[in-house]
Amino acid sequence: MDDERIIGLLFERDENAIKAVQEKYGTYCRSIAHNILHNDSDAEECVNEALFNVWQSIPPNRPHSLCGYTGKCVRYASLKKLRENNAIKRGGGEVQLAYSEISEFITAKDTTHTAIEAEETGRIINEFLSSLSKKDRQIFVCRYWYFDSVSQIAKQFGFSESKVKSILFRTRKKLKIKLEKEGAFYE
Repeated sequence: MDDERIIGLLFERDENAIKAVQEKYGTYCRSIAHNILHNDSDAEECVNEALFNVWQSIPPNRPHSLCGYTGKCVRYASLKKLRENNAIKRGGGEVQLAYSEISEFITAKDTTHTAIEAEETGRIINEFLSSLSKKDRQIFVCRYWYFDSVSQIAKQFGFSESKVKSILFRTRKKLKIKLEKEGAFYE
């Protein structure tokens, strides 16, 4: 079933829409959740929460990409669950490592960072990503959106881990310069 038909079913409040989303994007959603949480039961819980959020938010929202919208809902639910888990027990992991690599210039250092500033930062990052080569953009997104490990990325692209680390380092450096130039770098 195509996305427009599924969105139409969601607007009609037809429960078959959620089944269709799950059939079409279930594997994709579980992959996102598992990359963040590394726990099958937590990942499944987050996928279910995300499907509920899709049901609750469409309508009124009408996403251009149901895949992207659903993935964003899963990512949000998974990161929320990760924060909950880490509040209980502190520990290292791929997500924390990836965040630490970019938190220096992505995360605001004070509490005055408003939703408008966050939206503007998002716009700048999207503009930056569109300026990258396809390969560099894919590697950056794999690392900082899907939280793939460096070794997973290296395997996927047929590169050495050191080459992936080098590409990520250069890309983060370029992003930092772009954010500074646009006035969105928070020290």
